[in-house]
Amino acid sequence: MAAKAKLAFVFPGQGSQYAGMGKDFCDRFAAARDTFAEADDALNVKLSRLCFEGPEDELKLTENTQPAILTASIAILRVLQKEYSIEPSCVAGHSLGEYSALVAAGALAFRDAVRVVRERGRLMQQAVPAGQGAMAVILGLEPDAVENVCAETAEGEVVSPANLNGGGQIAIAGAKPAVIRAMARAKERGAKRVLELPVSAPFHCALMRPAAEGLEKVLAGVEVKPFSIGVITNVEADINNDASRVKSLLVRQAVSPVRWEESVKRLEALAPDRVLEIGPGKVLTGLIKRISPKLNVDNIEKPDDLQKLQ
Repeated sequence: MAAKAKLAFVFPGQGSQYAGMGKDFCDRFAAARDTFAEADDALNVKLSRLCFEGPEDELKLTENTQPAILTASIAILRVLQKEYSIEPSCVAGHSLGEYSALVAAGALAFRDAVRVVRERGRLMQQAVPAGQGAMAVILGLEPDAVENVCAETAEGEVVSPANLNGGGQIAIAGAKPAVIRAMARAKERGAKRVLELPVSAPFHCALMRPAAEGLEKVLAGVEVKPFSIGVITNVEADINNDASRVKSLLVRQAVSPVRWEESVKRLEALAPDRVLEIGPGKVLTGLIKRISPKLNVDNIEKPDDLQKLQ
């Protein structure tokens, strides 16, 4: 009998959403339909209709995007678990995706997670008045160079690395004037490309402190169950198996950079046979291929992708 494959699952974050996500899984699998029905019931809204039909501008609202991506991801996860009896030995997620990873590990109940991330989205949106914060992506500078650019251009305002995505891609976040100054300085320093991101709030920086404080209160009422699957966290880029640390790590995540490149390298050190990105889009698949080309990575987004499991 062949040895069982050692699998790692990774889960996408905000920005991967689109109208229609998850619908084809729901059309074919009861496990996916039940997941969307559970989310609708937990939130007392027709999240499923928003995922399947849009409109896009409503789906892009952070408080809708976060539960929508989580639900689409967990719907696919449950199909893998129930139809294919596939379980991961390790999980990770990018920002919001860390909540999906914690559901996959058994640390958070799905109903709790979908409620928490809706509040997380709402808190993040409210933390900074519209138009006052910004994010930008800088391509082609090393992390320490981006750190220096931010320090030089802050001028008493917040601007700092927010997503250390790897493959020469780093997102910064902060007060809009400071982000604009940092973008100009990054170009002067030789960045290949600098682009402001179309986001509604400056995530993963000190301006999210009010959101982190609100999230701490929301998480206080949520049970974290013991879990045995390793969860690679955004804040530490290392494995956490301790249920008592989950809440504090999630609170810190709101104001700390997502250390994705280091997380992927930590994953690579575990030598999984395959890495599967579970959920809408294939952003993480692309990043992982650039960071660790030796990892065997695929995305599972549509029912046709299930053929990759053979």
